[in-house]
Amino acid sequence: MIISQFMTQEHRDCDTEFAAAEQAVADENWAEAEEKFMTFANDTLRHFKREEEELFPAFEAQTGSTDGPTQVMRYEHEQVKGLIGNLAAALEEKDKDAYLSLCESMMILLQQHNMKEEQMLYAMCDRVLPAETKESTLEKMKAVEI
Repeated sequence: MIISQFMTQEHRDCDTEFAAAEQAVADENWAEAEEKFMTFANDTLRHFKREEEELFPAFEAQTGSTDGPTQVMRYEHEQVKGLIGNLAAALEEKDKDAYLSLCESMMILLQQHNMKEEQMLYAMCDRVLPAETKESTLEKMKAVEI
């Protein structure tokens, strides 16, 4: 499996988890919403950790650049983390309107972020990383936990 396939599938899985949490909040099923949200949050944070600790450093070492796309992705990760915190607070308060409003912002941010990673960064990783580096990086990413 190549890096872009693995990471794109994680995006799809997180999108599905996000939608499930949003639906549970819309239905005011708070116990399910909390469970689904925690799954989304944890999987998203693990995905970011995989990128920041394994994929980005491998890409940066190969290209010699730390000021390019990885810097932008790290910045966007921080934005998503902030929204996750805000969503958690709205969920804790059982504030349906606030949660659903934040979901709109999160969905837009994640769609734009994921598109950049999938169409640019992952494709660049698949292209510039030597096969051995891709394989070892993928194995290291799979082992990352939060």
